[in-house]
Amino acid sequence: MNSHTVRQRLAGPAGAIECALDMPAADPVGVAIVCHPHPVHGGTMDNKVVITLARAFLQIGFRTVRFNFRGAGESEGAWDEGRGEVDDALAVIAAHRGPGEPFMLAGFSFGGYVAATAASRLPEAGRPQRMVLVGPSTQKQQVPPVPADTVVVHGESDEVVPLAATLDWARPQVLPVLVLPGVGHFFHGQLTLLKNVVVQQLQRPKV
Repeated sequence: MNSHTVRQRLAGPAGAIECALDMPAADPVGVAIVCHPHPVHGGTMDNKVVITLARAFLQIGFRTVRFNFRGAGESEGAWDEGRGEVDDALAVIAAHRGPGEPFMLAGFSFGGYVAATAASRLPEAGRPQRMVLVGPSTQKQQVPPVPADTVVVHGESDEVVPLAATLDWARPQVLPVLVLPGVGHFFHGQLTLLKNVVVQQLQRPKV
């Protein structure tokens, strides 16, 4: 992401997992882990939406961890249709979250499905403080219900995951969805808006 990004590999269930770590300007207040879009369709931890999410977390003081799912980038292993990718996320969470450290989890597109599924498998005491799902893959994957304070952002003109699919998923949960007018799946030309929206939502005091 920048000259200060640290690349490292950690042991995962299918072999080494490639990670990218960034630190905020001051002492970090916690850790945020970001999951990338579908690896079969070219998704990696260097996707611009994933980097934008990491920058949003850095802005509010969190150290950030991006990582490549098995078979993507320098991560070992092969695509496992979403099952093993959730295991990869859980391995990264276990390796990078300090005991009692504030923890946030985010994902874009397929990564939103992975983030939500991984969070649902954590013990209640170990679940993320907040989650951010951007253009989550609600049409092709079975995304589990998420906490009421989850930040969900979707483009009105999303050509990959129809907005209607995410509204259908959110409706039974009475879960708000932030819709960015005229914006497509990859947020072309609107990454600054996306970052600002995420920062505003995460800094908003809980009611």
